[in-house]
Amino acid sequence: MLHQLKLNKTLATVLFLGLTITPVYAHTVKVAEDVGGTLHIEPNDNPKAGESSETWIALTRRGGKIVPLKDCNCQIEVYPKPRVNGSTPLLKPALKPISTSQYQGIPGADIVFPKAGNYEIQISGTPKANANFKPFKLTFPVTVAAGKTVVTTAPSPKVVNSPNQNNQQNTQQSAQNNTINSEKNQRINPAIPLIITGVSLAGIGVLGAVLQNKK
Repeated sequence: MLHQLKLNKTLATVLFLGLTITPVYAHTVKVAEDVGGTLHIEPNDNPKAGESSETWIALTRRGGKIVPLKDCNCQIEVYPKPRVNGSTPLLKPALKPISTSQYQGIPGADIVFPKAGNYEIQISGTPKANANFKPFKLTFPVTVAAGKTVVTTAPSPKVVNSPNQNNQQNTQQSAQNNTINSEKNQRINPAIPLIITGVSLAGIGVLGAVLQNKK
């Protein structure tokens, strides 16, 4: 009877450990103060660069009570690794309540990791007026696989002339204008002597007629 009791106790312990370890193995779990957090990223905790990944953190207090987003002044930040102390976050996605089969209204966000590599997701929070838990900060390591390559077409560079180039262009334009005006003048000038000659002959004819009349 005693042997049977020990066996049942051992089986119960193994069953309990199996139930508790399985979620930990499937997701990353962190604890700070009296709040624990479980991170999950779609799809299957395998985010890809350039693709939107729905991310959620199941926050629970000691005893297993869920901390929903409506009870938490939470914010989420994404940092590249290795992370430098005092560095600004690479991303600060907006949080939204997410409901799953196990959790309702937990903090979540849509995150687009810019490239493959290692990152840290940090969620921090303080309790709202109707909540009772200590301020916390949880950091989760994330590995992002290669995904879409976003190809961007660079705009054609705008050519901006330097002042010297502008002066040269203005000088060339002025020279061209002077050449055109000179050619026009050359085409017009040969007619001017003919006009002057005609006027002179007409004047001589008039003068001769006047003198003839006087005789």
